[in-house]
Amino acid sequence: MTKRLKSVPWILPGVLLMCTSAAAAEEAGGGFLDSVANVNNAVNGVVWGVPALILLAFVGVLMTVLTKVFQVSHFGHWMKKTIGAVFHDKHVTSHTKDKSISQFQSLCTALAATVGTGNIVGVSGAILMGGPGAVFWMWVMAFLGMMTNYSENVLGIFYRRKNSKGEWSGGAMYYLRDGLGSKKGCKTLGRILAGLFSFFCLVAAFGIGNMTQVNAISGNMQNVFGIPTWVTGAIVMILVGLVVVGGLKRIASVTEKIVPFMVILYMLGTIAIFFINIGQIGAVFSSIFKGAFGMEAAAGGVVGYGIKLAIEWGMKRGVFSNEAGLGSSVMVHSNSNVKEPVKQGMWGIFEVFADTIVVCTLTAFAVLSSGIIDLNTGVLTDAFSNLTKNDLVATVFNKQFGVIGSGFIAISIALFAFSTVLGWSHYGTKACEYLLGEKNTVPYRVIFVLLVFGGAVMGDNLAWDLADTFNGLMMIPNLIGVIALSGVVAKITKNYVDRHLRGRQIEPMYSAFQDIQEEEEAAPPTDEDD
Repeated sequence: MTKRLKSVPWILPGVLLMCTSAAAAEEAGGGFLDSVANVNNAVNGVVWGVPALILLAFVGVLMTVLTKVFQVSHFGHWMKKTIGAVFHDKHVTSHTKDKSISQFQSLCTALAATVGTGNIVGVSGAILMGGPGAVFWMWVMAFLGMMTNYSENVLGIFYRRKNSKGEWSGGAMYYLRDGLGSKKGCKTLGRILAGLFSFFCLVAAFGIGNMTQVNAISGNMQNVFGIPTWVTGAIVMILVGLVVVGGLKRIASVTEKIVPFMVILYMLGTIAIFFINIGQIGAVFSSIFKGAFGMEAAAGGVVGYGIKLAIEWGMKRGVFSNEAGLGSSVMVHSNSNVKEPVKQGMWGIFEVFADTIVVCTLTAFAVLSSGIIDLNTGVLTDAFSNLTKNDLVATVFNKQFGVIGSGFIAISIALFAFSTVLGWSHYGTKACEYLLGEKNTVPYRVIFVLLVFGGAVMGDNLAWDLADTFNGLMMIPNLIGVIALSGVVAKITKNYVDRHLRGRQIEPMYSAFQDIQEEEEAAPPTDEDD
């Protein structure tokens, strides 16, 4: 499939034409966008229907069981080897002279892509559409998603290869092709699923990773500071271009500086609201658990609260927030200078923990404790009944801190969304490399940067709907691969636990490929080998 697609580089201009036409049509209110929306709604209903959500949860449960509840049983170990190691292990943060990036840079780049508008706007949308109970189901998906993300990263490192530039190339497309494809009778299936995943990722990068994010930036900048959307679009397009042109090394260098700053800044703001409204903590958690199991007072048909919507929107926005199950962040984790698949897998656990359990929970508490949501019914109070998901968190901060609060959220969204665009530019580049070859990654980056402007002036509803759909389309082939290779993940995990936690002297499992396995075994020992 890869060879065939290399001969059709017109795919990229075609995608550019499609996306820019869509943006222009929505701005003009044309009928074309109505047709696109109808088709998208039909596809979205399939990929985000009950069977797909069950599949997503099933994979999380499966990997949790096969790894013996690794996220709980080895909580102290993975915390020590991830965020704890940042402060005492130079190997985790040191920059490399080769084409790989440090473990910390891979985390920051992955968090740059995952800690985006889904943590602010997405949480607001989940609460508005699914009620406070949606937050509980976001937690459930995060708990299960930790091991899904872990498994993706383990497989990403185990099946990664180097391209002609000496860069690591890993991701769902590679463990589908070389992992699933190595099983008897599955060679063709593996290649087909790898190609489909790459195509969905290529297009999704323009949606979830680009236009949706920039749309959130431009909308907030216009609402809070009165800056025209086209001005914001032009500025962001230039900034993205300056970073993306430098490839992964420059992206990682920027994100390792931006991500810690923006996450800590946003957490300080939400923690301030937490202490201001700490008296509401009992009522907030009560509304979350009651809403999760359909025990809240019915809200008529206005918003449609109930257990079904709580589960649906909690799961959908949970995945949009942390991307566990999409197979996306593994494409940057695979570039890490780590040699132990489980080590990078643990960064995947921490990524979901930080993204959803910490950041999204703080956002949810800020919203639910503000008085803007009626905790008894789960709907907006009369004074704020016209708010949308894009306005909700900004209104919460404005209510607490005045105009400074609105400005704080606008800047937070800008930082979150900008970093997401940088991370997803790499994901799309790797998908393009797999489908069309390395030479076509340059025109892809050009198109990606140009579409930043289109996202700034595009209406928000269709942008979010399209992002939802391509989330689901990426998820299906990736989860098939994780299920098929779940036994491999279990073996690698047991191998690591036996060697590092039980002191057994057995051969390590670094790579599925003998040449890389031998190369890693021959490498000088580092702090990672402790």
